[in-house]
Amino acid sequence: MTNVPPTPAGLRGAVDLSALVQRAATPSAATQHGAADHSHDESPASGLVFDTTDADFTEVVELSMSVPVIVDIWAEWCGPCKQLSPIIERVVRSFGGRVVLAKVDADTNPQLVQAFQAQSIPTVAAVIGGRPLGLFVGALPEAQVRDVIEQVLEVAAQNGITGTVSPSDESEVGAEAQADAEEREPEPLPPHHQAAFEAIERGDYAAAIDEYKTAIAQDPHDQMAVAGLAQVSLLHRLDGQSAEAIRTAAAANAADFEAQLAVADLDMSGGHVDDAFDRLLELVPTVFGDAREAVRLRLVEFFELVGADDPRVSSARRRLAAALY
Repeated sequence: MTNVPPTPAGLRGAVDLSALVQRAATPSAATQHGAADHSHDESPASGLVFDTTDADFTEVVELSMSVPVIVDIWAEWCGPCKQLSPIIERVVRSFGGRVVLAKVDADTNPQLVQAFQAQSIPTVAAVIGGRPLGLFVGALPEAQVRDVIEQVLEVAAQNGITGTVSPSDESEVGAEAQADAEEREPEPLPPHHQAAFEAIERGDYAAAIDEYKTAIAQDPHDQMAVAGLAQVSLLHRLDGQSAEAIRTAAAANAADFEAQLAVADLDMSGGHVDDAFDRLLELVPTVFGDAREAVRLRLVEFFELVGADDPRVSSARRRLAAALY
């Protein structure tokens, strides 16, 4: 598997998120008697599953003092994120309030992406008593997600974090979404897509690339396969690479287009779409021949990752056309 995403041990000591809030080291009265009463809490950090941002994450840290918080860092354009999200939401809700889920959009929350060292998405972590704990990167089957969360509950209990949040704290809309998720069975993936997903799970990115290429050969209009191929190709290029080494090499030689391509990969994998686009678009006028074509193809691949409907893609396409012609 890639060395770019954070490891649990590395993330655990990376940053003390409790520094985000000005609170005493001693537990609050609510913590001493279990979870605080959130039934009347209108803050973003309420319910069993909720969105959080750079601006309001202090509330998540506060909540973690009484109940463990799972943090899911995702992006709308990320295929594996869309596979993981319904799984992790369903598993979290099944624990009846002993754990909650905070969802972080990587595109709009760069501070949290940096705090959790999320070099690839989906990145899933936990916050227990104000302290971060890295869990896993990428989509996992439901059984493995459940095992991970059970381990989080064990760690939380060892640290005296045993409160609960009442499932009734879910908003009416959230409750309806939960019911819909429970009733709706996920649609089976096409055979080559399923084979690619299984290959990604075991870290065999080359096999996943072959499966997506086969799917495209059978149906050139299979946009899911095209996007999947772009995603797994990005993972394959970053596999075994050090983020620090990639950035150091690019900084040392700005004229090395391959080094700049690698940094753009790193930016894209962390959800920094604008940075990845800008880096390559600024590179286009400075290179020629095969190098320019390599940069163009990498941009086209990124466009598939982000999605044609994204306004950033439309803008980048216009800039690319202007640079080329």
